Amino acid sequence: MAPPDTPRLLSSGNPQIPKGKGDGPVQAYISAMPGWKSDVGRRLDAIVVEVCPEVRKAVKWNTPLYGKDDGWFFAMYCFRDHIQLTFMRGTALTPMPPKASKVEGTRYFEIREGDGLDEALIAGWIRQASALPGVSF
Repeated sequence: MAPPDTPRLLSSGNPQIPKGKGDGPVQAYISAMPGWKSDVGRRLDAIVVEVCPEVRKAVKWNTPLYGKDDGWFFAMYCFRDHIQLTFMRGTALTPMPPKASKVEGTRYFEIREGDGLDEALIAGWIRQASALPGVSF
């Protein structure tokens, strides 16, 4: 049984983290990502900060969000067997992230255990996404 201060995993495999603004809640989410996902989450967070040092962070709906004053441009979410990266204006990115969304303009990229982390590709997407208008919700 997990210690009482360990976040519960939702049925999807995603950590249940209280809503909050700033780096603290995002780091709590990343620390609670199960197994190999936590290391990948730390690297993804570092890539965002390297590319966009002025990034604004928050956790809403058990999802870490990354944005600027005009809205959000990137998020990540844990599933049992992968991490899903969400680019809110993904259809405007080159190359376009491969997975379509029901939400207009949004595209996804999935990372599975054992996949190499293409840091240059992800940094390029973050760079492009952070230069586009953000999405508010």
